[in-house]
Amino acid sequence: MSTLTFDARATKVWFDEDNMWLSLSDGRQLSVPFAYFPRLQKATQKQRESFEISGGGTGLHWDEIDEDISVPNLLMGFYDHSSS
Repeated sequence: MSTLTFDARATKVWFDEDNMWLSLSDGRQLSVPFAYFPRLQKATQKQRESFEISGGGTGLHWDEIDEDISVPNLLMGFYDHSSS
């Protein structure tokens, strides 16, 4: 596994109509469709924007919608397969 996957950390998170965007500490930007995370897809814009970057940038947490996302997992292509 590439060390780039584990070394990159989220420094900024924002949203457009269909995607969550992340700026990473190594300069990359990543776009992830809401369809990969049903809780984010169903959330209001206000709920989406109420998150915290945890673990020095390795995790994203939304308390109100009970969502936790691992940044290294995103970079490896893992996402929520549930329909909740």
